[in-house]
Amino acid sequence: MSVGSGQWAVGRRGRVAGCRWLAIGAVVLVLAAFAAPVSTQGRGGGQGRGGQAPARAAQAPWPPKLDAPAPGEVEVLPVQGNVYMLAGAGGNITVQVSQQGVLMVDTGTAAMSDKVIKAVESLAKGRPLRYIINTSHRDDYTGGNDKLAPTGEIVPFREPDYTAGPQGAIDTHRASVVSTLAVLNRMSAPTGATAARAEGAWPDNTFTTPWKRLYFNDEPIIITKVPGTTDGNAVVLFRKSDVVSAGDLFDLTGYPLIDLKAGGSISAEVDALNKLIEFAVPSNNAEGGTKVIPGHGRISDHADVVYYRDMITIVRDRIADMIKNGMTLAQVKAARPTRDYDARYGRTTGPWTTDMFVEAAYNSLSSRQPAAGSRQ
Repeated sequence: MSVGSGQWAVGRRGRVAGCRWLAIGAVVLVLAAFAAPVSTQGRGGGQGRGGQAPARAAQAPWPPKLDAPAPGEVEVLPVQGNVYMLAGAGGNITVQVSQQGVLMVDTGTAAMSDKVIKAVESLAKGRPLRYIINTSHRDDYTGGNDKLAPTGEIVPFREPDYTAGPQGAIDTHRASVVSTLAVLNRMSAPTGATAARAEGAWPDNTFTTPWKRLYFNDEPIIITKVPGTTDGNAVVLFRKSDVVSAGDLFDLTGYPLIDLKAGGSISAEVDALNKLIEFAVPSNNAEGGTKVIPGHGRISDHADVVYYRDMITIVRDRIADMIKNGMTLAQVKAARPTRDYDARYGRTTGPWTTDMFVEAAYNSLSSRQPAAGSRQ
């Protein structure tokens, strides 16, 4: 019995020792596997002298290239609820469509009008265009007014068979174009003067109050005057679909185009972005929730607007500090107050460059901006 027990103990110790050696051997093999590539890179293959590690691969360019419609094409993108975005027609176009008809926010450039009409028809499925809302006077957002409005039909004041009197003074055979009064003033002109745009492009339904409200397609729509890049910007909230159309105030492709002659300023732009943030409600982990349609760029959310607001605020405060220290415009430009963000938003060519943005910000902060038009 004792002999058997001793043999069992010896055998057990041998098996335990054997397992330990097997475990040590496995660790050695794993370490060798990790060490082999390093050794190979150090000894040959043109990876560097004296066993040095190779140089890191070049980082991907920033910003990353995003898919976009082919030049000259319009892409229809569902947003949420009854709301869609048309991309590729200049400024982004918002389209709300349901049983009562179609409502558009902005109309893109004149050159893309025919393709915009086809895109809207593909969503409308025979239902009429009732309203166009312009968020800015700029051609990127109002260029299609002339062609789009006549394809629509305003909501009639009376039934079509009403015979006791006129239908009303407004032409019912076109969509109603809504905007702030400042937008109409910049597109039109006093009697005898030359207007910036043909009369067919002018808004026919303007407001000077802080907001204008519609109830259309079983959805409350709130149009809010939010001065920023000009003194006539508007933001459109589709309350049921939970979508905000931001227009010119929010541009994911570049710095905001601050028009000093139209009453815009960088401080007003920061205030406008803060207002836009109030409209947007994030979902879990600050993602999703309210969708925001920018003037240019992809469909966004609350977090995207916050980042853009922070960027504009930082740049504004840098330029304000430089002005306080007596720096000239040339010195401010040379200091590159936008340098952290130029890779994503900066431009050196085109109608709105980084230098132009810095100059507009500098002049608005130093009270050197041209006076805004008197017709408000």
